[in-house]
Amino acid sequence: MKNILTCFMVAATLFAATSCAQKASSVEVSFNYEHQDGPGSNQYAVWVENAQGEVVRTLFVTTFTAKGRAHGDEELVRGYIKRPNCVPAWVNAVKANDLTDEDLDVFTGATPQNNGIQTFCWDLKDQKGDVVPKGNYKICVEATLIQDCIVKYEASFSTNDEINKTLEFTETLSKEADSHKGMISNVTCVTK
Repeated sequence: MKNILTCFMVAATLFAATSCAQKASSVEVSFNYEHQDGPGSNQYAVWVENAQGEVVRTLFVTTFTAKGRAHGDEELVRGYIKRPNCVPAWVNAVKANDLTDEDLDVFTGATPQNNGIQTFCWDLKDQKGDVVPKGNYKICVEATLIQDCIVKYEASFSTNDEINKTLEFTETLSKEADSHKGMISNVTCVTK
C-alpha cells in the first residue's frame, strides 16, 4: 500500500509540474560579433515574423542599412538602396521602402565598432507595443558579411514554449567565402 501511495504522489507531482510549467514571456537572441574591415560588411538585422511570414517586430538593424550615410555634400541615400546586398531578406520582409525615417529610428543603431556579444530581447510584443497573439513565430538574424556574401539564421518559437528552452537555428549562407566568415558566430536563442 505504501508503494502505491508513493507512486501516486510522484505521479501527481510530475503532473502538477508539467501542467503548471511556466510559459516564456520573452526570447533572447545573442551572437558574437567581430567587426570586419572593408566596405560592404558589418551590416545586420534581427527581427521576428509570424506564421504567415509577416514582420511583427524588428529588434535591430544597423543604421547604415536602414538610413544610409552621407559624406560631405552627398545626398543621404538609404544603405539598402545604395548597396542592395545590405540584409536583403529583412529589407524585403519589412517592406523598408514603406517605412519613414521615424519608423526606422525605433530600431536602428550604430554598427558596433568593438567586438563582443550582441544581445537582443523580444518581449512578445509587436512594433506598436501590443502583445502578439498566441501562436508560432520565427526569429531571424541576417548579416551581410562582405558584399554579396550573406548569412541568415532562423529559429522557430511558439508562445506555448516553456522558459529556458534553447531554440535551434538553421543557417543559410548565400555563398561560401573565407573572408569575413567570423563576423557573426555562436548565434543562440533562449526563451526567458
